[in-house]
Amino acid sequence: MVAGAAVLGFPPLISWRSMLSYPRARPVSSKHFGRRLQLHPILASLVEEQREVSFIEPEMALVNALIGIQGRGFSASAQQLKEVEHAVETLEKVKGIPDPTNSSLIEGCWQLIFTTKPGTASPIQRTFVGVNSFKIFQEVYLRTNDPRVTNIVQFSDQIGELKVEAAATIKDGKRILFRFDRAAFTFKFLPFKVPYPVPFRLLGDEAKGWLDTTYLSASGIIRISRGNKGTTFVLQKKLEPRQKLLLAVSSGEKIADVIDEVISSRQNNVIADLEALEGEWKLVWSSQASDESWKVATANGLKGLQIVKKNGYLENLVTPFPGFRFCAIGSIVKSDATKFKATINSAAYVTGSIRFPFDMKTSYSMELLYIDDKIRITRQNEDIILIHLRRSNK
Repeated sequence: MVAGAAVLGFPPLISWRSMLSYPRARPVSSKHFGRRLQLHPILASLVEEQREVSFIEPEMALVNALIGIQGRGFSASAQQLKEVEHAVETLEKVKGIPDPTNSSLIEGCWQLIFTTKPGTASPIQRTFVGVNSFKIFQEVYLRTNDPRVTNIVQFSDQIGELKVEAAATIKDGKRILFRFDRAAFTFKFLPFKVPYPVPFRLLGDEAKGWLDTTYLSASGIIRISRGNKGTTFVLQKKLEPRQKLLLAVSSGEKIADVIDEVISSRQNNVIADLEALEGEWKLVWSSQASDESWKVATANGLKGLQIVKKNGYLENLVTPFPGFRFCAIGSIVKSDATKFKATINSAAYVTGSIRFPFDMKTSYSMELLYIDDKIRITRQNEDIILIHLRRSNK
């Protein structure tokens, strides 16, 4: 965590909640809900102290490119990286707030959403930044007697955080100079702070660096920065509902209200047809852990990957271990305005090019609560909420 590492170089509303009580979100599984709750209308765009905040079109293009990228960029595919890079460069051409370091909008707490160049980071940063369950923030306060930029790794509410601080100086309208000078771990279970294992005073110039802000949105919500080692950072003060949803899924936070917000953001614009469902969908969260075998759970769409093709072709697929797949094949048809019926009529074990088919019969209902080109939220068999992330289109 010396100069150049991440973030500074870091050193009609219908109740979908079935009989479930939300403890904490769990990827692909969770405890069963306990009671039916009512939804409350929520603004589709961001809300900050009752004030609506919206993204301009190029900003939304960046947000869309970031949806589904895990590990703040560490697990991004080449295509995802290309889309983010294009969106970043577009916004940098738009320019945003002139002389951002002289604007009060740069001050405050920013959440790190995406970063490049992980190879330039310290071992500790490489450990922390790619962990989805951790949150990473940057506090920027330049108009005080002690100007500082502080990087914070928040492990969880129960564990604690790491805070790395740097003395900061404004060089010009775009660049902040910084020098790391103190850091410590704060653990909830300890009455004292644990010093960070880097002797900043002995690092000399290695503890120094600079950070250019290449884009600051007029709303003060999105910031793009580039560090002295070539790292690009995307940070946000407020998140778009879908971003909050995926962060809640990966971090284990309460998820019910975030699902409400996503559903309400497009409640009157759900396109419930087979064409909208076409593509490959990865199950990332389920409101109910399946007590069935993985084979039956997969057939019922409660595990793995779901593939929908033209004319209602349906395939539920799971890879329990490398080189071995199980697929359940059938069809899906529309049964009501936002409802579908899925029918599985055959299955097979697959290893390499060899298939071992066998009979399997099952069916289930699926109600579409939300869908776009990235995320799908459905209610299955009236009581299970599923969140899928699109892997590819059609």
